[in-house]
Amino acid sequence: MSQQEFTMRAVLIKGDQGSAEHLYIGTAPRPTARTGEVLVKIKAFGLNRMDISQREGKYPPPAGASTILGVEFSGTITELGPNTDGYRSSWRVGDEVLGLAGGGAYAEYIAVKQTHIIRKPSHLSWAEAASIPEVFLTAFQALVVIGQIKENDNVLVHAGASGVGVAAIQLARVYGAHNVIATTSTQEKIDWLLGLPNGATHGANYKTQDFAAVVKDVTQNKGVDVVIDFVGQSHFTKNIDALAVDGRMTMLALLSGTVVESVNLAPILYKRLHIEGSTLRSRSLAYQTELIDRFRREVFSKITGEDGNGPIRTYIYKVYPWTEISAAHIEMEANKNSTTRSYPNNTTNTTSTTMSGQSNGSTKGSGNGTSNGGVKGGASSTGAVFF
Repeated sequence: MSQQEFTMRAVLIKGDQGSAEHLYIGTAPRPTARTGEVLVKIKAFGLNRMDISQREGKYPPPAGASTILGVEFSGTITELGPNTDGYRSSWRVGDEVLGLAGGGAYAEYIAVKQTHIIRKPSHLSWAEAASIPEVFLTAFQALVVIGQIKENDNVLVHAGASGVGVAAIQLARVYGAHNVIATTSTQEKIDWLLGLPNGATHGANYKTQDFAAVVKDVTQNKGVDVVIDFVGQSHFTKNIDALAVDGRMTMLALLSGTVVESVNLAPILYKRLHIEGSTLRSRSLAYQTELIDRFRREVFSKITGEDGNGPIRTYIYKVYPWTEISAAHIEMEANKNSTTRSYPNNTTNTTSTTMSGQSNGSTKGSGNGTSNGGVKGGASSTGAVFF
């Protein structure tokens, strides 16, 4: 084998951490598929806010995961590893897939557990497929697995115009929620969410309104059965106030801070509230396998692109070539992909990057900006890059 066959191009970080300008396309060892794994030639990968945190040295990958950025991708299987788990018969070289990984998606190839990929349907583009795994699995876990949503539940989704927020809103509607109340920072975002085919039924501007009061008005003082929260400190007391008896709250992030100076614990007791924090990347492989399988069975077939007719859709903001990965990170860091003015053709604010390869299997372009690929993006928490 030539040296080129043992290496691949990947997005790397000068000095292992730093600003977006530290990102560059360099050479890394090409992974091989181990027992229970497949090797995927990546067509597109997602851009998530955790990638920014990892690039800055604030969010290390799980033990054993690749140190290369990126957790969601789409591509084609090029190699099957030795397998003792009974999955080998399900996959063939050439199969088109999307998947979730602990790291390593910002590259030409990724080795991933066979349990962590889903067959890509023909109606999804590479970028649309890459925009699904992390965002929708996070929303599914928060709302369905932990939040235990039931038909006719009332649901409150914070950061409603984010990638996970948009996914959670649509999932809530598909699972039969009676009211889905979304909070955002502008009326324009509320109007957009209310206009989606399976969008929010009500909205609240958390900067100008008391969202707990809005919840009580909408639910006739019953409160919501499920809260999906990313905000933490500033929203905590109002979340407790907004929850109904036996309500469930899933906390996915702590964007406003980690410390609540004063809180009345009594409602947690007398309303029998269930409050659970959650992450996805650090979960065990067994947990992720079960989650992905349940998501595939219950939800995945219902998802289409923005122009499709599915009850759930993935909305993409912008596509970049992977040679412009620094620009994609800068845009997400500045929240430009979450501003209303950035919603072209009624898309949300996800960002994606795509990479185009030649028919002989080599990849066009190089780190000098000659790639003809594109990067595609949608909701604010995710994006994708094409090779």
